[in-house]
Amino acid sequence: MSRPDAAHQQRKVAKAQNVSRMCMVCGRDNTSSLKARFYELDDGEILGVFAPLEIHQSYPGRVHGGVITAMLDETIGRAVNITDHAAWGVTVEITVRFRKPVPIGEEIRVLGRLTRDTSRLFEGSGEIRLSDGTIAAEATGRYMKMPIDKIADGDFSKEWFVDAREHPDEVAV
Repeated sequence: MSRPDAAHQQRKVAKAQNVSRMCMVCGRDNTSSLKARFYELDDGEILGVFAPLEIHQSYPGRVHGGVITAMLDETIGRAVNITDHAAWGVTVEITVRFRKPVPIGEEIRVLGRLTRDTSRLFEGSGEIRLSDGTIAAEATGRYMKMPIDKIADGDFSKEWFVDAREHPDEVAV
């Protein structure tokens, strides 16, 4: 699933993806959110950057498995937006393999990519990389493509907006 020798390579950032107001993963106004950032890389992959807090733990010093799954799910699910800006992924199935504990208090990087794309569904894979490049968890998922007006109630333009934080031109992954 992961690419060999991919750890600690500099990759160019094509653009930063939008964030939302109250999402538990990327929500800017949600005090319990992971406040994730997402970058489209020039090779078609997506990078999610997370900073889990104590409120995201299971055992002391360790990120909860459900939070790890959410980080992988969100990153893989966003990969479709690189090629199809109108498509939103609704998770049909996700399988996660936990390899190592994910620590609290360390920036966590998640790489995601599309592995199959059809008119109604897409599939993807991703992995969490620790600061030393070790893969801590990996996942595969299947998602249904849906327009946002079939998923969300109300005016989504008030919820979804450009991430105003500065973003790098390159990232190490």
